[in-house]
Amino acid sequence: MASPTPSTEYKVLIASANPLFRKGLEKMVLGRYGESTVLRATTATHETLDVMESWQPNLVIVDYDDKSISRAEFLQQFVTGDLPMQVMLVSLQASGAVVVYDRRTLTPAQAQDWLSSPQFPPNPPHSDIQPARRKSSMKHYVFAGVLVLILTILVDMLLSVSRLLPVQASLQAQPIDRLFDIEIIAISFLFSLIVVFIFYSMVVFRRRKGQEEDGAYFKSNNPLEVIWTIIPLGAVIGLSYFGAITLGQTRQAEPAPVEIKVVAGQWFWRFEYPEYGIVSDKMYMPVDKQAKLTLTSLDVIHSFWVPEFRVKQDLLPGENLVRELRITPTLIGEYKVRCAEMCGTSHAYMESPVIVVSQADFDAWVQGELAAIGTDPVARGERWAKNNGCQSCHSVDGTPNVGPTWQGLFGKTVELMDGTTAVVDETYLLNAITNPNMQVQVGATANVMPQTYKDSISAEQISDIIAFIKSLQ
Repeated sequence: MASPTPSTEYKVLIASANPLFRKGLEKMVLGRYGESTVLRATTATHETLDVMESWQPNLVIVDYDDKSISRAEFLQQFVTGDLPMQVMLVSLQASGAVVVYDRRTLTPAQAQDWLSSPQFPPNPPHSDIQPARRKSSMKHYVFAGVLVLILTILVDMLLSVSRLLPVQASLQAQPIDRLFDIEIIAISFLFSLIVVFIFYSMVVFRRRKGQEEDGAYFKSNNPLEVIWTIIPLGAVIGLSYFGAITLGQTRQAEPAPVEIKVVAGQWFWRFEYPEYGIVSDKMYMPVDKQAKLTLTSLDVIHSFWVPEFRVKQDLLPGENLVRELRITPTLIGEYKVRCAEMCGTSHAYMESPVIVVSQADFDAWVQGELAAIGTDPVARGERWAKNNGCQSCHSVDGTPNVGPTWQGLFGKTVELMDGTTAVVDETYLLNAITNPNMQVQVGATANVMPQTYKDSISAEQISDIIAFIKSLQ
């Protein structure tokens, strides 16, 4: 059957006694062929046959389920012959699906696509028009795909030069940054894929002036759903594989590392070097040499994090919950260790310096720390108090803090929360350090003082701290 030109009148006959069926098909046909379409409707078999013979429509759509239309008579006289018109029998099943019966090569899926996709001039739904339609659709996919590729490259370049990550300062940071690079590319692609298709559809497939009908749509597409399931699944498995490799690289042990014990408390960091007997509130590390960190907490969960090193590890309270972390610094400089776990009111201020130096400077620092211990108990007590985080809660100049100030504390009579009073002497201070909840001053916060100082600080160091407090008169 020859296709009419755009100026040709296209005649469509709808045979159905169901007014909703007719109305729905009329709207669909007008949306496909526009104002050049001439519609007629019939409600009985004989009427339909007469109109078909006299009017010679281009397309006849018959309600397959309508009892007033004799399907057998209709098929016998018209469908089996060589008609100069397209005949389509449409059945609205109870499930809501539309099934099309046609004596030609049209399948139900093809007919559904043909009826719901506006196109002018009208062409009969034969297989010879399908390649052109696929070619037209492919043009949009290719053009949108090129735009997605271009935008992905631009977004990735923008994110790369924006320095989302701090300077890379450890050997462990290198594989982690490679994994970040893969994730940034994936983020750029997904962003571009969504944005391009949204704006491309808004521009190319927007509703034009005068168009009132709904656009074409489909309810399901099994191949698309399968592909869209397999691709994300493959991406997740791939990232998991690279993540496992990266985790193994960050945990790789080197011989003879520097041993550092990291102790966290509310709200301080303490760094112990068992090999040298040094305790410090600053973490010194030699460059290009691996440090083995054993981490523990005195009270609540804290988290050790130096952003330039990338790696992070939680510190848990308890002797049997010691964690391990290996870091090989590669860049000399000063950084900060931060607590990355909400741990209380002063969480935001819980940070300490991390200083990476050459091996020679590290050895000099060790010798200086050993020499600074000295023989003066007051000087040693000040050092132990600073390294153990005591001054994060107790001031030495009278400034109010979480705990009572140490200035003028020794020898003072204080009121306790149980209603009694006590004189601050050596015995009182010893109990306050080793059993802090035994005698709590009025105005102090109970259950904040760590309960572990009796085990983590030696008796000599506690004696030195008491001597330092006595000196603050």
